[in-house]
Amino acid sequence: MTATRPSSLAAARVRSLAPGAAVLVAVAVAAHEVAAVVPGVGMLVVAILAGAVIANVAGTPGWAEPGIGLHTLALEVGIVLLGAQLTLGEVVASGPTVVALTLGVVVLGVLLGETLARRVFSLPERTGSLLAAGASVCGVSAVAAVARAVDADESTVAYAAGTVLLFDAVTIVAFPLAGNALGLGQKPFGVWAGLSMFSTGPVAAATFAYGEVAGRWGTLTKLVRNAFIGAVAIGYSVHYARGDGTDLRALWTEYPKFLVGFLLVVGATSAGALSPGGTALLAATNDWLFALAFAGLGFDIRIQEMRTAGFRPVALVLVQFVVVSALALVAVTFVVGA
Repeated sequence: MTATRPSSLAAARVRSLAPGAAVLVAVAVAAHEVAAVVPGVGMLVVAILAGAVIANVAGTPGWAEPGIGLHTLALEVGIVLLGAQLTLGEVVASGPTVVALTLGVVVLGVLLGETLARRVFSLPERTGSLLAAGASVCGVSAVAAVARAVDADESTVAYAAGTVLLFDAVTIVAFPLAGNALGLGQKPFGVWAGLSMFSTGPVAAATFAYGEVAGRWGTLTKLVRNAFIGAVAIGYSVHYARGDGTDLRALWTEYPKFLVGFLLVVGATSAGALSPGGTALLAATNDWLFALAFAGLGFDIRIQEMRTAGFRPVALVLVQFVVVSALALVAVTFVVGA
């Protein structure tokens, strides 16, 4: 039997990805054109709304799904390149404050989520743990990492992930509206969203819709919060006392490794390794990567899945979200300013 050549496998892979990738490009270009002629409407907002409308009205054809899945990679690369718009001076100046706030949010969120799951909503133990982790750290990524640590079954993982995705969809729209109603400035809004919202993509969508500065600070704060995923997963693994110990390789698989790339780019920018022209080119590339990513995020918003998530997990996460978000807002207003 003749072995399949690597070049043939690569060509087949490209053919499977190309149609869906073309859909993302088409949506991103259309969003750019709409934003150019409609005052006050951002390209990223149009991209995510367009993706959601297509997915829920026409559905996502099977031939497009592999390529549309590239939106995750586009988001991660975009976040890495976002580091070119920050310097270590900016990060260090607010670093201790951001780290302290994120640590408080993660600890409070996990403890509150676990307490609500057991004493108020009477959810199965592992379901409560996945919900508490997903709402406290980094959404579905935390659900997946903790699921491996506590050996949760697939139906429990799907249940928790569906609940988190429901809140991701709602907060993309609700947070910019809330920020405007409260009169929050760019930086405090970005930090608040990074502390309160669940997943990195929705945080980027909501904060960049609010403004460029809000987007940078929201993403930075969320990345700091994401960094706690390993500690939370290991803590749950110890709590559930799995016989085979903590699977560090599995945890690394789920760890948001683009955080490392982001920090490397921040370091390169601070060291003067990037020229002004190079920084501008990365910023423009970053804009289009986010447009592709947000179009794909729109395809992930499924109204039917929101309906089937169930009441008790949604109620639990709603209470946890409201309490943590309100306290985070008070803290940010006091520490960062209005």
